[in-house]
Amino acid sequence: MGADGGTIPKRCELVKKKKKTEKLDRAIKNATKWRNCQLTQQPLKKPIIACRYGRLYNKETVIEAILTKTITNYEVAAHIRGVKDFKELKLTENKDFKHDEVKGDEYLDYNQTQFLCPVTSVPMNGNHNFVVNWKCGCVFSEKALQEVKSETCHGCAGPWNPEESVQLYPEDELLQEYVKKLAVERAYRKNKKEKSKGDDEKQKNRKSGQIDHLTDRSRKVEKRKVESESEIQADPTKSASYKKLFTTCEEAKAKPEGHWVTFNPLYY
Repeated sequence: MGADGGTIPKRCELVKKKKKTEKLDRAIKNATKWRNCQLTQQPLKKPIIACRYGRLYNKETVIEAILTKTITNYEVAAHIRGVKDFKELKLTENKDFKHDEVKGDEYLDYNQTQFLCPVTSVPMNGNHNFVVNWKCGCVFSEKALQEVKSETCHGCAGPWNPEESVQLYPEDELLQEYVKKLAVERAYRKNKKEKSKGDDEKQKNRKSGQIDHLTDRSRKVEKRKVESESEIQADPTKSASYKKLFTTCEEAKAKPEGHWVTFNPLYY
C-alpha cells in the first residue's frame, strides 16, 4: 500500500534509528591532553611538571594553587600537596612543531607536538607511551627502552630504575597502581614522622628526669652539708677557730661581703 502520491516508503524512512554517538578523533583528543595543562587547560609552557599520576601541568599554575590553598578545588590535581608530589621535566623540543595558530586552509598536523623522544624522535602525542625518570625528570618513550637497552637514563646517562619511573597518562589499571603506591608512601612517611616525634618526646622526658635527679641529689648533698656543719657548731670539743671555718658560724655569717670596689677582699 502506497502513501500519498503513489510512493512506497522505505523501512529506513519509517523506523527511526538511534543516533550514533560522535566519537572525538583520537588525534584531537590526544592533542588536547598532551598539549594543555590539566589544571587550567591552557597550552603547556616550560617549566612543565608531571604529577605522581603521570599528568602534565604548568609549574607556575600548580605552585600558585598550592600557595593559595586552592589546589584541592581541582579534582585532577587534588592529590598534589607539595613539591614531593611532582617532578619538573627535562623535555626535548620538536623543531617541526608550529607554535602559531594555523591560518587559512593550512593543514594542522595533530601528530606533531611540542616535544619528542630524544632517542627515537617519536612525537609526544599520545600514540606512544612516554615515561619520566623520577630521579632526574628526563622524559623519553618506552620504545627507546625497548630498542636501546641501557642501565642508565636515556636522557642524561644518570641513574635509572624502572621502579622509580612514572608513565605519562597511563591506562586505568596502571593509574590505580600509582594511586595505591602514593597512599602507601604517605602512610609510611606519616608513621615515621609520628615515631620520630614520639622518640623526641621520650628523649625530652629522659633529659628532664636526669635533671630532676641531679637537682634532688644536689639538694640532698646540701642538706647533709648543712646538717654536718650544724653538728660541728654544736660540738663542745671543737675550738672556736675551727668552727669559724664553716658558714654556719655566727661570725662567718656576719662576715662582710666584697663589692665592685673591693672585689674579693681578704678579711682577717
